[in-house]
Amino acid sequence: MTSRYRVACLVSHPIQYQAPMFRYLTALPGIDLTVLFLSDLSIREYHDPGFGVSFKWDVPLLEGYRGEFLPALGARDSLSFWRPFTYAIRRRLAAGCFDALWIHGYAHQAMLRAIAAARSLGIKVLMRGESHLGSESRSPLTRVIKRRLLPRLFERIDAFLTIGARNREYYLAYGVPAAKMFAMPYAVDTEFFRAGAEAARPGREHLRSELNLAPGRPIVLFASKLQQRKRARDLIEACAAIESLPRPYLLMVGDGEERSALQARTRALGLDETVRFLGFRNQTELPRLYDLCDVFVLPSDAEPWGLVLNEVMNAGKPVIASDAVGAAPDLVIEGVNGFVYPVGDIGALARALERVTRSPEHAAAMGAKSLEIVARYSFEAGGAGLLAALAAVTGRAAQR
Repeated sequence: MTSRYRVACLVSHPIQYQAPMFRYLTALPGIDLTVLFLSDLSIREYHDPGFGVSFKWDVPLLEGYRGEFLPALGARDSLSFWRPFTYAIRRRLAAGCFDALWIHGYAHQAMLRAIAAARSLGIKVLMRGESHLGSESRSPLTRVIKRRLLPRLFERIDAFLTIGARNREYYLAYGVPAAKMFAMPYAVDTEFFRAGAEAARPGREHLRSELNLAPGRPIVLFASKLQQRKRARDLIEACAAIESLPRPYLLMVGDGEERSALQARTRALGLDETVRFLGFRNQTELPRLYDLCDVFVLPSDAEPWGLVLNEVMNAGKPVIASDAVGAAPDLVIEGVNGFVYPVGDIGALARALERVTRSPEHAAAMGAKSLEIVARYSFEAGGAGLLAALAAVTGRAAQR
């Protein structure tokens, strides 16, 4: 038996998806985790430009694990490559006697400075991020710069924590050896979403009535920011293209810059009775809507992963995703628990919707498969991958 791995995890700000993972890792006997944040913008009410509304998360973001906010020059209420400008990273790493620094992404100058500081202190560096080849910039200049600089950066990383197939392909394309990669699948709080959907089940018809939805008619759900890259309009157009009547209801959960235009298009297509805009819903409200729907659709043209798919699959629902969604190869098995269609192909999306909603029994069977598939994307699997990476870079086993 040896001592626990002392790990510093550097992330941008407290995130609703990450907090339960940090709580899980803190409870593992082999890891002594300290999370270092660049910004505190998410722990109070703030304006999210993507959603276009001000809100405060209704789930705990800082409980159950050790977290610290690094000092910064000026305000910490926004995030960009330069802001906030944190300092004392090297001093904090040195004081913590850490075995490893785990960074999430490399798109902030503080992450790059932290890598340099860790290497100068003899601390091993682990990287986890969402990048995949399909999410890269279309700018030729940006691509050239990345092709020259990223291999040099990645040479300074001791291990990579891959979230899925496309993320692994990304690192391979930039010359990272497979031996330096360890699977740490992207996951959500499985118990929260499964328990929430199960608790909502007895009130499902009450919610249907509350939303003025006719009994027995299929329900399609979209839940995300109403931005151009999410391509919510494609989903509205696909619902209009469905030939079987009555068409399924479409519930649009979320807000953002595209809402007015989407509502106008809905009216122009004569879908006022079919499409409902429900606005922004906070984290604890989502399991009820996941339980209510028959199928969930994520039509984005730029989606590094799409954790909302993990959420709704934990409610036992089939999913449809565009081929630009990073999670599609991992979470969607064609015709088994859902469908993947070419991004922007409205006809293909309409056909997929018709296939899923042709009968409640068919949708339920596909949803059961979603539960089986997403079970492999858990905090337990992620913890095992992190421990394997730590053992490899430190050359020792952890306390169990």
